[in-house]
Amino acid sequence: MTTSDASFAPEPPSWAVPALRTARTVARVLAWTVLTIAALATLVPFLWMLGVAFRTPADLYADPARLWPGHWTGDGFHAVFTQLPFLRLAVNSVVFAGGTTVLLLTIDSLCAYALARLRFRGQNLVFWTILLTLMVPFQVMLIPLFLTVFHLGWLNTFQGLIIPRSVSALGIFMLRQFFVKIPRELDEAARVDGAGPLRIYWRVILPLARPALASLFVIQFMALWNDFLWPLVISSSTEMRTLPSALTLFSSRSGVDHAALMAGAAISLAPLALAFLFAQRFFTEGIASTGIK
Repeated sequence: MTTSDASFAPEPPSWAVPALRTARTVARVLAWTVLTIAALATLVPFLWMLGVAFRTPADLYADPARLWPGHWTGDGFHAVFTQLPFLRLAVNSVVFAGGTTVLLLTIDSLCAYALARLRFRGQNLVFWTILLTLMVPFQVMLIPLFLTVFHLGWLNTFQGLIIPRSVSALGIFMLRQFFVKIPRELDEAARVDGAGPLRIYWRVILPLARPALASLFVIQFMALWNDFLWPLVISSSTEMRTLPSALTLFSSRSGVDHAALMAGAAISLAPLALAFLFAQRFFTEGIASTGIK
């Protein structure tokens, strides 16, 4: 709409202006109320986890539903740092989540680039086959992946942890949908300048896809950092486990150290929450982007 068109737009009658303002205020208050309730409902489990981490067993069994401890103690955190090789576990988590995510972004972006910008026989068949794998739960592939890693001699190694998780059908689909929206005129202009497919991918496509790459990085890093099953299956020694999988050591047949378990969970979530807070702008841009205008 141009400026001249806007000048002829009908204005609401003067008697309706207060009613419109009231309706907008009520809608805004209702929206903030719903968002506040949703935020509190999301925070309650986290607050309960922190409360259990600082409670004694007697205090916990007396009133498990209470959020805050009746008697504060740091025994849970002391157990995490003394009974576990915490520094080694933290390094393992960073290497596993960070290394796998970087490798995943590289492979997924190359696959998505081929599916979105190149032309080859069977292209649609490959794309739909990748989409069909999204319907297969990871637990179904767990035993075949374990047997493959076992026969390769990769048990209790970083390559056994990282390489089988370095491809994501969701990542390929997400990046492919973003790459399709990029105007093909940019590819043609780059080819006129003598650029090949790989140079176009590196110099043209990737810089424009930063929001999608950042969003995928956050999604995959969070999922891999919280991954419990795969590191637990692949690593039989405590020194090769990640933080979430090592917390099983606080649970045994004789009982569960709830304070240490919740303290370890809180510690493992802290860097993840900080990383998300710093990257939430890129995450939002990547999710909301629908192409280049």
